[in-house]
Amino acid sequence: MNRPDASVAWDTNPQAWTSVCALEQLEPLWGEAALVDGQQLALVLLPHGHLYAVTNEDPATGSFVMSRGIVGSRGDRHTIASPLHKQVYDLETGQCFTSAEYALRTFPVRVDAGLVQVRLDAGQAG
Repeated sequence: MNRPDASVAWDTNPQAWTSVCALEQLEPLWGEAALVDGQQLALVLLPHGHLYAVTNEDPATGSFVMSRGIVGSRGDRHTIASPLHKQVYDLETGQCFTSAEYALRTFPVRVDAGLVQVRLDAGQAG
């Protein structure tokens, strides 16, 4: 998770981060699909500035549809629900709230000079 306006711990290896798009191209509460080095991602920007990157692949079906999921929350956790079977995932951890057998892979994301950047090598399963 990252706030575009927050300071980010910058890696000593700038090649680890891949620029995806301009922050201004993302619409709050609407997922956007991106193909980054062969990996399909879903980027989600929230109205207060939190930005998330998760795999676009629905863990339950293998379909690449998470960018079309329903963005919401469970308590203080930001979530995305699969548009197919409605499993609900924590956007920060990838944990599935509705089926413990599923998890979304999450990726570090940051904004640098107005560009959304992700780090694929540091992705983790929920």
